[in-house]
Amino acid sequence: MRLIHRSGISRLPLGLALLLVLAPPLLAQNQIHVHRQPDGTMLFTDRRVMGPDYAYIRSYGRPTASHSCNGITPAVLARRAEPYTAAVHDFANHYGVDPQLVKAVITVESCFDRFAVSRVGARGLMQLMPGTADELGVRDSFDAVDNIRGGVRYLHRMLQQFDQDVTLALAAYNAGPGAVQRHEGVPPFRETQNYIVRVMDHYQRLADASAAAR
Repeated sequence: MRLIHRSGISRLPLGLALLLVLAPPLLAQNQIHVHRQPDGTMLFTDRRVMGPDYAYIRSYGRPTASHSCNGITPAVLARRAEPYTAAVHDFANHYGVDPQLVKAVITVESCFDRFAVSRVGARGLMQLMPGTADELGVRDSFDAVDNIRGGVRYLHRMLQQFDQDVTLALAAYNAGPGAVQRHEGVPPFRETQNYIVRVMDHYQRLADASAAAR
C-alpha cells in the first residue's frame, strides 16, 4: 500500500483510517509504516526503512510513470494535457523545439501526470532526474511549469548536441548523451529503442492532427 497525505495523520482518508482501526490482521501481513518528512508531511508506505534523503519516493505515494499511463484513454490524456498546453508552446518556441515533439515526450514520459516518479527517481511531467533538474535550475520537478521549462531546455540541448537528429536526441534524453556517444548511435537498450518508437509514434500523430487543424 503506497499512500501520501500532506495534512498530517489527523486527516487520513476515511478508507485508510477504517483500515488502520478495523483490520489489524491484515496490517500484520502488509504493515504500514509512517515516516515524517522535514516539512511535516506524513508518509505511509510498506517500506520500513527509507533510503537516504527519502530516495524511495515511489514507495510512498507518488504514482510511477507507467502507472500513470495504465488504461488511459485519448480523452483523459487530452484533458490532462490541456492545462499545460500554453507552457509547452511558450517554452518550445523559446528554445526552438517543435511543441508537438515536447508533447510526445511528455505523453510517453508521464501521460501528463505532474506527480509521476519513475522506478529510478525521475520526476514530473518530463521525468527529470534530480541531478539533471538541479543542473537545469529546476527547483521543484513537481511544479509543472518549472519541469516543462527544464525538460524542454534539456531536449533542446540534446537536439543541438546531436545535430538536430531527433532520433539521437530522444535516445540521449532517455539513456543519456554519454550512452549515445559510446555506442555511436542509438544504444542497444530495449527500453531506449522502444522509447524512441513510442515517442515518434505520438509525435507523428500530434503533427498530423496539428496540420489538419490549420
